[in-house]
Amino acid sequence: MRLLGITLAILGWFGTFPCSSQTLKFYVAPNGDDSWSGRLPTPNARRTDGPFATLHRARDAIRELKKQGKFPKGGVVVEVLGGIYELSSPIELTAEDSGLPNAPIIYRARKGETVRLLAGRRVANWRKVTDPAVLNRLDENVRDKVWQADLKALGITDFGSPVGGGLELFFNDEPMTLARYPNEGFLKIADVVDYDGHQIHGIKGSKVGRFYYEGDRPKRWFGEKDVWLHGYWFWDWSDQRHKLKSIDAERRILEVEPPYHYYGYRKGQWFYAYNILAELDSPSEWYLDRETGILYFYPPSDINKGEAIVSVLSTLLTMRNVSHVRWEGFFMEGARGTVVTISGGNDVRIAGCTIRNSAGWAVRVDGGTNHAILSCDIYGMGEGGISLNGGDRKNLTPANHLAENNHIHHYARWHRMYRPAIALHGVGNKARHNFIHDAPHQAIAFSGNEHLIEFNRIERVCLESNDAGAIYSGRDWTWRGTIIRHNLFRDITGFENRGCMGVYLDDMLCGTIVFGNIFVRVTRAAFIGGGRDNIVENNIFVDCVPAVHVDARAMGWASYHVDTTMKERLMAVPYKQPPWSERYPKLVNILDDEPAAPKGNIVRRNICIGGQWLNIEDKAKPYVRIEDNLTGDEAESVFVDAIKGDFRFRSKTAASKIGFKPIPFERIGLYRDKWRTKLPPVPM
Repeated sequence: MRLLGITLAILGWFGTFPCSSQTLKFYVAPNGDDSWSGRLPTPNARRTDGPFATLHRARDAIRELKKQGKFPKGGVVVEVLGGIYELSSPIELTAEDSGLPNAPIIYRARKGETVRLLAGRRVANWRKVTDPAVLNRLDENVRDKVWQADLKALGITDFGSPVGGGLELFFNDEPMTLARYPNEGFLKIADVVDYDGHQIHGIKGSKVGRFYYEGDRPKRWFGEKDVWLHGYWFWDWSDQRHKLKSIDAERRILEVEPPYHYYGYRKGQWFYAYNILAELDSPSEWYLDRETGILYFYPPSDINKGEAIVSVLSTLLTMRNVSHVRWEGFFMEGARGTVVTISGGNDVRIAGCTIRNSAGWAVRVDGGTNHAILSCDIYGMGEGGISLNGGDRKNLTPANHLAENNHIHHYARWHRMYRPAIALHGVGNKARHNFIHDAPHQAIAFSGNEHLIEFNRIERVCLESNDAGAIYSGRDWTWRGTIIRHNLFRDITGFENRGCMGVYLDDMLCGTIVFGNIFVRVTRAAFIGGGRDNIVENNIFVDCVPAVHVDARAMGWASYHVDTTMKERLMAVPYKQPPWSERYPKLVNILDDEPAAPKGNIVRRNICIGGQWLNIEDKAKPYVRIEDNLTGDEAESVFVDAIKGDFRFRSKTAASKIGFKPIPFERIGLYRDKWRTKLPPVPM
């Protein structure tokens, strides 16, 4: 009866609303009540009516409105007043929650107010550690600095796993560190125990996860309940987390639990140990006893003046087959997985939001058309930033998904490799005007066809990996038509400055245009790994070593891919039929046209200042067209001061002689709009 009364009251509001071109507005507030109408921003004097308390109730009110056939022609706005909203369950929208093309449903934070949607719980029941058994495990210098909280007393009993996707701790809006050794950086594998004949490309190692370590630190780990190791066990771009099986302190051997790493283990590779109470010895570190539910924490500042949050829900917002809906201006945080998921539907926008401090992706789009993530700040993610997947590859129909004007940084905390800031998959998606920096691996990855990657600023990525690329794709003849233009790449040199790539067209990738980009201090800035029909044109390279690399790997060490992976992926698409045969005529007879040869690559009208210009494998030279490039003293005279980032022309003569077109560098990166009113500093 109470629910019926609420419904009738709301319908009474709807009955008096003139459903013409006007927009209906609901309100949600921390002091609201889901039994009220939601049509007032604040409670009335008698507290008989006012805003809703939850977004779930606002969603249901719109559903009721639509069932009555009274959805206004101007759409609906749900305005959420400032405050913290701890969600008891994820917000789920389906097709019935859609707006109309000219009447969208807009969920938005009130202008000028901070609205935080938490998939986690705040923790305030802290007290100093007094248990002698726990104190004895801690370093004596920190025993009086560690606090504890009983999570089970807060009703939190599902803790997940330390391998990732489990409970995490955030303090004052930053992710805290699960207690580890060393506190920063890595240990090295002194040697593998069993040289069992395993080797890759002539590099010897072992298939078995048993290896020697140096020093005596692991002695502290005896008696720990659940020690884990995270390492780059064979290659610099392939990591894995292992549970520690045993420690042989006398022989200094660590052994990990299977399944063993796919590529095996080898001497000199790096790892660290974590989830160890005895290593809780540095500010910002924490440890959770998953048996007792006690959370231990060494706060970086006064715990009584800060805010601690633990992640609880697996996600925050899901939209399935939803169209014409907007989410604007929210802080979204504290999820154990992906924060926002959009599947199917059309024209959903996430705009002006801050999405942070969660274990998965910020936003994942799968299918649908015309979805956009605009002017968002994304950081502290356990996986990547924005994943856009859509379009029909059979018919080469674009999805037109868009990631624009987003600031994405300090991501891939848990899954370090192959979790880029932006991933484009399918056909016809766009990443433009984003600022991406400070990450262990890729900035942008793409697969499929005809994506547009433009006006992005990318700095300090691939910090924990080598043989990696700031923008990456590879190993498919059919992934053609992508344009990478007018981007700035800066200070990308790989882990320990061992070298990586700016644009990495790996393993025979074909048909990509790299035009009008600026590369500053990037190793192997434009890299063609044996592919065909790629164009590197009108770019500026400053102190890159080398600026351009081209090889013929499919004619050598990678030849086994030609009749296996490459052919299989070719046969998976109708490449001999329209629209494929019309769009990509060079694919039609590729199997009869020296498929292993890097044919059709063009390197022209580029300017290289300092560093090294070309590195081309001898086998590739007959197939590559190199023309009208400026290098040496003549190149250095073109710009006012390219080393310091001033790319104004000093003399257009040399540039115009080769047909070099000015790069609109003033448009690269973020721009101001109604959501992004301030820009972060981006010094050269």
